[in-house]
Amino acid sequence: MQVHNIESSSPTSKPLSDMTRARRAVKLRKAWRRERIFILACLLLLALAYVFHPHPVAAAWFGFFIAAYSAVANDSIQTIGTFIASNKERPWWMLWLYIGGIFLVTMTVGWLLYDGDVSYQRLMSVDKKTGELLFPQPTSFSFVQLAAPIFLLILTRMKMPVSTTFLLLSAFTASSSGISKVFIKSIGGYLLAFGIAIVVWLLIHRQTKKWFTGRPHPGWVVAQWLTSGALWAVWLMQDAANIAVYLPRQLDVVEFLIFAGTIFAGLGLLFYLRGDRIQEIVDEKTEIADTRAATLVDLVYAGILLYKLTVSTIPMSTTWVFLGLLAGRELAIKISDKKPLVKTWKLIGKDLLFAFIGLLVSLIIAMIVNPGLWAEGKALLNQ
Repeated sequence: MQVHNIESSSPTSKPLSDMTRARRAVKLRKAWRRERIFILACLLLLALAYVFHPHPVAAAWFGFFIAAYSAVANDSIQTIGTFIASNKERPWWMLWLYIGGIFLVTMTVGWLLYDGDVSYQRLMSVDKKTGELLFPQPTSFSFVQLAAPIFLLILTRMKMPVSTTFLLLSAFTASSSGISKVFIKSIGGYLLAFGIAIVVWLLIHRQTKKWFTGRPHPGWVVAQWLTSGALWAVWLMQDAANIAVYLPRQLDVVEFLIFAGTIFAGLGLLFYLRGDRIQEIVDEKTEIADTRAATLVDLVYAGILLYKLTVSTIPMSTTWVFLGLLAGRELAIKISDKKPLVKTWKLIGKDLLFAFIGLLVSLIIAMIVNPGLWAEGKALLNQ
C-alpha cells in the first residue's frame, strides 16, 4: 500500500517541479526585460570608471556626476520621501522647483560662508590625535573609488536604504579613525532618534488619531512644505559632503555652478520618477502619506539633525538616524493601538539588515582602496 502511494505520487511530482522551473524562467526573463537598460547602463558606467580613474581631473568629475544622483536618490527617502508621499496629487515640477530652489540657496550660503566649501566643513574634520584631515582632498583616484557610487545606484535599485556617508566617504578616509568616528556618531544618532520617536508618538498618537480625520486643513499643507524645506536644508548641511568628497575642498565659481547645476538637474529627474523604487520604504510605513503625519515626522527629524549638526563637524549617517526615527515611530504606534509587533519588528530588522549590508560593503571598499586600514583593524582587534 505504501509502495503504491509512493509510485502513484511520483509522476505528479515531476510535472510540478517542471512547472516551478518554468515559472522561475519566466520571472527571470521578465526581470531581465525590466532591468536590462539599468544593468547595461551600470556596466557602461563601470567601464567608464576604469577608463577615467588614471586621470585625476576627469575622475573627480566623473565620480561627482554619479555620486550626485546616486546619493540623493538613496537618501531621498529620509528627506523628501515623506514630501513626495504626501504630495502625490501635485505636479512633479512644482515639487522639484521648491526643493531645488532650497538646495541652491543652501549650497550658495555654505559656499560663501566657508570660502568655497559646500560641505559646511564636514570634509574639514580633523583627527585630534594626529591633526590630519579625516577625509583629505584626493590627488589621485582608484577604480574602486569611482565604482562606489555605481554600487550605490545598484543598492538603491534594490530598495536598500544604505548609508551614503559610509559607502562614499569611507573610500576617501585617511585612517580607520575616520570610519570609527562616523560609525559611533551614526549609532548614537540611530539610538537617539529611536528613543525620541517612541516617546513622542506614545504621547501623541492616540490624540492625533482622533484629530487627523477627514481632509487636512490647508494650514497643514503650508506647515508640511515649511518643515520639509527646513529638513531638506539641514540634511544638505550634513550630507552634501558625500557628493562633494570627489571635488576640491574649495570650489571656484565655475566649479560651483557645475556642482549646483548638476544636482539641481538630478533632483528634477528624481521628482519626475516620484522617488523611484526606494520610495516604497517610506510608502509602506503607517499613515505616512497623510500630510499631518508627514509634517510631524519631518519636524522631529529636522530637530534631531539640527542638534547633531551643532555637536561636531564629523560626518554622520543621516540614513541611520532616519531609520531609527521610523522604527521608533512604527513601534510606538503599534504599542498604542495594542496591535501585534511581529510585523513591525520584521520591518525594523529588514531596514537594519540593509543598513548593515551597506556598512559591510563600505568597509570592503575602504580596505581595497587603502590596504593600511586592514592592518589598523587587525592591530585594534589584537589589543
